[in-house]
Amino acid sequence: MKVCEKIKHLRQAQDLSQEEVAEKLGMTANGYGGIERGEVDIKLSRLKQLSELFGVELIELLKSDEQNIFNFKDTSTQNYCNIGSKIFEDVKLKCEVEKLQMEVAYLKETIELMKK
Repeated sequence: MKVCEKIKHLRQAQDLSQEEVAEKLGMTANGYGGIERGEVDIKLSRLKQLSELFGVELIELLKSDEQNIFNFKDTSTQNYCNIGSKIFEDVKLKCEVEKLQMEVAYLKETIELMKK
């Protein structure tokens, strides 16, 4: 998987738009789009910004094998999720299920407290 494809997958996994990422990086949406399309050579400093933004190690973006797995922090639940190139959607859905299960547990706890 190319670096530009990894960046796109990470952005999508965190439900961010190209415009949101571009704003966080201090660049235009068109300029950021060029990164995802592989139209520009990305400076190391920009790759570092992207890795920090997505919560992955810089080396994860640079790996070239087909078994890439990204470990990123889901900021809404503070849990870590693994995203692999071949199981991208499956793991993303599992993270969403975990998030919903936590919300249900919280609501059940709140109901029990309200009953008392």
